Amino acid sequence: MLKNWGAAIFVAVALTSVTSFGTAAGALAQPLPGTVSTEVRMKLERDARLSVTETVQVPDGKTVKRTVPLRLAAGNDLERQYQVTDAKVEGKGSTSTDDDSFSVTLEGGQSTLTYTVVGAVAPVGDALEVRWQVAGGWDTELDKVAVSFSAPDSPTSVNCLAGPVGSSQPCTSADLADGKGVRAQEIKLGAGERVDVAIGLSAGVVPPNAVVVEQSGLAAAFALTPASGAALGGLLVLLLGGVALLWYLRGRDAAALASEVGAVSVLVRDQDDRVAFASPDGVLPGQVGTVVDEHVDVVDVTATVIDLAVRNYLWITETDNHDWQIVRRNPLDDSLSGYEKAVCEALLPQGADAVSVSSLRGRQIDLAQVRDRLYADVVEKRWFVRRPDAERNLFWWAGIVIAVLGVAATVVLALTIGNALFGLVVAAGGVALAFGARSMPARTKRGSELLEHVRGLRGYLAGVTPDDVPEADRELVFSRSLPYAVVLGETERWIGTFGQQDLYWYGNSGTGSDFRRSFPAFLGALDGVLAQAGHLRSLRTPNP
Repeated sequence: MLKNWGAAIFVAVALTSVTSFGTAAGALAQPLPGTVSTEVRMKLERDARLSVTETVQVPDGKTVKRTVPLRLAAGNDLERQYQVTDAKVEGKGSTSTDDDSFSVTLEGGQSTLTYTVVGAVAPVGDALEVRWQVAGGWDTELDKVAVSFSAPDSPTSVNCLAGPVGSSQPCTSADLADGKGVRAQEIKLGAGERVDVAIGLSAGVVPPNAVVVEQSGLAAAFALTPASGAALGGLLVLLLGGVALLWYLRGRDAAALASEVGAVSVLVRDQDDRVAFASPDGVLPGQVGTVVDEHVDVVDVTATVIDLAVRNYLWITETDNHDWQIVRRNPLDDSLSGYEKAVCEALLPQGADAVSVSSLRGRQIDLAQVRDRLYADVVEKRWFVRRPDAERNLFWWAGIVIAVLGVAATVVLALTIGNALFGLVVAAGGVALAFGARSMPARTKRGSELLEHVRGLRGYLAGVTPDDVPEADRELVFSRSLPYAVVLGETERWIGTFGQQDLYWYGNSGTGSDFRRSFPAFLGALDGVLAQAGHLRSLRTPNP
């Protein structure tokens, strides 16, 4: 009898212990108070739709939100698309769905969210895989995520990943529930992290319904495709061809600048056995500056004024109060070039025989004709194929137009058929063309040869001495060479070497001034007046 009572007491104690242990274990599995947790139950229907029920616990007074992406990258410029339908909330909350995402907003208390997922079943080799992001996109930490899954047939595998998007960290636990379903759990899921579950099934259990398409959006629009790759290759060929052409054309100039050049022989004897100055290739002072730097500068016009005085078309005289007069000496004739006539007309309009430099400061001088005719002159002399300024502008505007069209094409392609990289390539080519416009007006072969001769002319200006010129011819040689010294930046040395005081074309007698100081002051004053007129660069031409 006692033995029977003892056995009964032992059984009762044992049952009480088991019940207490089970209760304690259940308590350990429960989420902590004041935290957010979710229990997700998934059921795969025979038509391959995935029915999902989420029971979410939210602390009172708190609002949480979840956003689930419905487009996921699948590699090789592909994306997998999901569709969520029949979403509803029992409790305090709401849902919204579009093509890109599924969003849920829940308030304090327990809420039950139900929805259907289309596109979760994909063929993988000879089997099927059901994949869904059971938790993710929450704006708050989840204390616990519990997952269960059932299907018309037993699952063959389960792979559960948790943590930041893209990580391969496994879930806290995941297993096949006696071969009849799947159980998984994640403890402490951070805000913005996800739980991604992939479950294997045998082929034929349900029909696959995954939708995989080419990526959309900016990433796909700017992906490297055969078409955009061909465009990049074509642009590269054009750029290399353009660089090669410029290298060839500019290479002549580089060779002319880098070669050893001695002083050219510009002193010749005329029929009367007098020593005279003769410029290489008959180049005039104003033309020298334009050929050297491919721009019409103020100093080119100043040197032309000096040259016209030396050739007796003008006369320059110093007056009181540090001023100068430019006087018409002889009428213009056909021996003058078009730009030389334009210089005279700009300073001395028809009917005017004299003008002071100071009065020019208050007068609007139009040097546009001088610039245009000088550019036309260097083309006529075959030192350039086309006007340097026009060619620069042509390529600059062409580059800008191409760049704008490329940007427009990029936007249109990105919003329509893709291959936006093609438009971006066109835009980059336009920008390169615009920036390269300054290098476009290459000289002709004859222009490059003249550049070399100009360097020799500068060597002459730097090396000649008064003893090299008969005394009777010094004034004329000095005067004819002076405009070239002005345009090539050798004025100070040239005046210092010859030290001329009285010249037939420059009057400074009665002022008590020294020509070596008076003349540079005149150049500075005239440069300033011409610079105010605009149209031309005011910087002096760099030495070649």
